[in-house]
Amino acid sequence: MAVHRRGAVRERTRARRAAGAVLAGLLLASACASPRDPARDTAAQEIRATLDRRATAVLNHDPAGFLAVLAPEAAALRAAQRTELANLADVPLKSWSYEVRTVTPHGTGRATADVDLRYRIDGYDRAPVSAARTLELARDDTDGRWYIAADRPGKGAASQLWQQGDVQVVRGTHSLVLGVGRPDGELRGVAHTADRAVPAVSAAWPDSWVRRVVVLVPDSVEDMAGLLGSPAASYRGIAAVTTGEVGGSGKAPGAADRVIVNPQAYALLGTFGQQIVLTHETTHVASRVDTSPATPVWLSEGFADWVAYRDEDRPAGLVAPELADAVRDGEVPAALPVDADFGFGGDAAKLARAYEGGWLACELIEDRWGEEKLIAFYKAVGGHPGRDGAVERALHTVLGTNPQEFAASWRDYLAARLG
Repeated sequence: MAVHRRGAVRERTRARRAAGAVLAGLLLASACASPRDPARDTAAQEIRATLDRRATAVLNHDPAGFLAVLAPEAAALRAAQRTELANLADVPLKSWSYEVRTVTPHGTGRATADVDLRYRIDGYDRAPVSAARTLELARDDTDGRWYIAADRPGKGAASQLWQQGDVQVVRGTHSLVLGVGRPDGELRGVAHTADRAVPAVSAAWPDSWVRRVVVLVPDSVEDMAGLLGSPAASYRGIAAVTTGEVGGSGKAPGAADRVIVNPQAYALLGTFGQQIVLTHETTHVASRVDTSPATPVWLSEGFADWVAYRDEDRPAGLVAPELADAVRDGEVPAALPVDADFGFGGDAAKLARAYEGGWLACELIEDRWGEEKLIAFYKAVGGHPGRDGAVERALHTVLGTNPQEFAASWRDYLAARLG
């Protein structure tokens, strides 16, 4: 399309003015920007060198080297760190490193560093586990080196298993169980159950995943909560949970997930219940890369239960007793459970009904559309760019239905299976 000459002149004039404004803005920004602080950059480099020496000492199980980077006058810290290193002795580490995020100077020769500890377990982790740490450091004028004077979890970060005691290691065929303060026979039993869970999950989940699982067994529910950075009250009736990055990077499914067991609640389940729990949690490890913020909890938890019960021939009323009681009382839920229904700290019966409702929604999809469609639906929901419209679009494109029809079918299915 041709441009009128007068219009072209106006456009060139506007362009020159805009360019001038941009240039002025850039010059102003350059003039106002804070210059780099050479002293802070040098301190950061020197602190990285200190942490590199510390990481090498951990991997070499070198107590002298590990303690050499600690402030000589920090007696309590040195004692605690010596114990932590000893607690790690049997853990098969593949890597251990620190990434310095920020360094904040405090006068001359003092600084606080926010760092990420990154480590991998040999043979199990495709990507590092990351743990935020905050370090207080002091510089020694005699040798110019920085020494660690305090080491604590970063804001909101959880504790690590080796900080709770000597880590016992049990290797299974498909599992690695790390425990603190628990009997050896108990840890071997967990490994045996996890070894059965991994093939069961692989049979149900067709995509590639690590086909191995790391299980942490702390000494108590309080210690479990410490590993999760949450209050113990949230987990008293919960037998196990899985940690990991939702969605992951897309490159390493199940790269560094951990199944964390509540030993007291887990022990009350019996053999069958324990198998269901570990198969459920292992499903989260396998499906992690296809689970995203777009995935509602009813689908992620329902799918994990569907895998756990997939090979079990048990009446639905036994698997979903709370929901069965509600249905028999004429209280069929009006809608699928929402995320808030899965809160650990609320009504236990309501929580059970939420899990049972999610499981039966996945059972419905399998019964009506088949296993392949159930898995395709799960992936389609998780692959959506956000929560809004994720389930609606997957219902339409994968199952050829809509939310209203699916909810009605689910209610009818509950009545048929549980009534």
